[in-house]
Amino acid sequence: MGTRAYILIETVVGKTTEVSVALRAVSEMTSVDVVTGPYDIIAIAEADDLPTLGNLVSDGMHNVPGIVKTVSCLAVGS
Repeated sequence: MGTRAYILIETVVGKTTEVSVALRAVSEMTSVDVVTGPYDIIAIAEADDLPTLGNLVSDGMHNVPGIVKTVSCLAVGS
């Protein structure tokens, strides 16, 4: 895959587990972790190109019930 993003996710209180299960079902998600701190979940998504990754976030993730806010951080190097 060509483009990777770290996605910081804030969820509705009490919906973190439900959201993480839904995100794990998305094929582009390579990792979904429930974390402590200002965000509830950190996910890693990979896609062939930036438009595909953008569609995943804007059209796919924002339709998952329980997600309040996302912050996407694109990987620019390794």
